[in-house]
Amino acid sequence: MRPSWDEYFMEIAEIVKKRSTCLRRQIGAVIVKDKQILTTGYNGAPKDLTHCNDLGCERERLNIPSGERHELCRALHAEQNAIIQGAYNGVSVKDSTLYTTTRPCSLCAKMCINAGIKRIVFKGDYPDEMSMKLLMEANIELVSIDSK
Repeated sequence: MRPSWDEYFMEIAEIVKKRSTCLRRQIGAVIVKDKQILTTGYNGAPKDLTHCNDLGCERERLNIPSGERHELCRALHAEQNAIIQGAYNGVSVKDSTLYTTTRPCSLCAKMCINAGIKRIVFKGDYPDEMSMKLLMEANIELVSIDSK
């Protein structure tokens, strides 16, 4: 059976996450406009820096729970990398849809709001209730796809 557009782009996000170098959770993101992929991103260290899968995880070493103390992680989130990729390459993500394999955190939610993303399709949960409050206040359409 042919997948819906949301299912199709989410499947691509699932493939993108396989490039992740995070030791805790692998996340993929795809930004789409008019059924065309604009950018992709996965969670990992900044360009040309050593990745966590080579160095180890500082947050794990310090026993920091998921969703807390993001500043201690050397990696960028998948959503951040997808937005940055657009800026780096001169591709506007305004009025686009973000597909992400986990609900965005509050940092990513704020970036999505300011980048002009209008719709977010996500799988799974993330322990950061502020993100949902921010996204709802910004009138961003939120679509949860059940993990299969």
